[in-house]
Amino acid sequence: MQKRILGQGLEVSALGFGAMGMSQSYGPGPDRAANIALLRAAVDRGVTFFDTAEVYGPFVNEELVGEALQPVRDRVVIATKFGFAFGADGKQAGLSSRPEHIRQVADASLRRLRTDRIDLFYQHRVNPDVPIEEVAGAVRELIEAGKVKHFGMSEAAAATVRRAHAVQPVTALQNEYSLWWRRPEAEIIPMCEELGIGLVPYSPLGKGFLTGKIDQNTAFAEGDIRTLIPRFDAEARRANQALVDLLAVIAARNNATVAQIALAWLLAQKPWIVPIPGTRRLERLEENLGAAGVDLTAGDLREIEAAAASIEVRGERYPDHMERLTNR
Repeated sequence: MQKRILGQGLEVSALGFGAMGMSQSYGPGPDRAANIALLRAAVDRGVTFFDTAEVYGPFVNEELVGEALQPVRDRVVIATKFGFAFGADGKQAGLSSRPEHIRQVADASLRRLRTDRIDLFYQHRVNPDVPIEEVAGAVRELIEAGKVKHFGMSEAAAATVRRAHAVQPVTALQNEYSLWWRRPEAEIIPMCEELGIGLVPYSPLGKGFLTGKIDQNTAFAEGDIRTLIPRFDAEARRANQALVDLLAVIAARNNATVAQIALAWLLAQKPWIVPIPGTRRLERLEENLGAAGVDLTAGDLREIEAAAASIEVRGERYPDHMERLTNR
């Protein structure tokens, strides 16, 4: 597996692994033993960058990742996140990025991850009630204490990232980014290039849509987050099929799959972009990793750009209450 450098010299595999879907958002999946086996299979195939968060589950995803990666801890980079509060029932209860809460989360995440350091600690969502300088300062203290190695932010506005970066250099910004969500190109990617911050696209396959395996007739399981997302209603899927059809043309030419072209397009944008596709199946893991070996030509990239510019992607990416938490 090829390697890439995020900000502050953090080296990771060119493709990471997003573990969220193993514990939430996509309905029932494989059991714990199967998920652990898949995470270890990813390591065996050269993946060194794994993404989790306390809110995934909540908590159980960190425990899963911690158990799976404990035997290979020194070979991998583990990213997790803080920024949410939880009620007495353990359910998510709004945002919290108070410095004392950040310290508590770090200690709890270290226990669940079975490790002595968090390689990359993201603020999951910006909390407007806490100055970002205080958040960055709290993470800086954790770095000085050796509990955290690098500071990251997720779905933050460019101006907010700049303020945080002035206090504690930001290693990576995690944002949704793919051919069907290109908002980061306006301000986030230029800022990352200027400040030397890596970009970690989550949902790089459009929550599965850019694999070519979903169409207007696809039925989602109970508990699947896509039943709540406007971009996945049947009419939006029908309209957005044009984007998948475009990728299929390029895929046929490159002896690749639609998903591999979507990931290869991201890898071709900047050398410090590291997508983190997730999966619960070995064959999809191997397919995703194959994208690192797809070399899109300049002609391919121009064709994708020209065709994509003529396609209007339909539907919002999140329900309103989730979108309000981004770009702050």
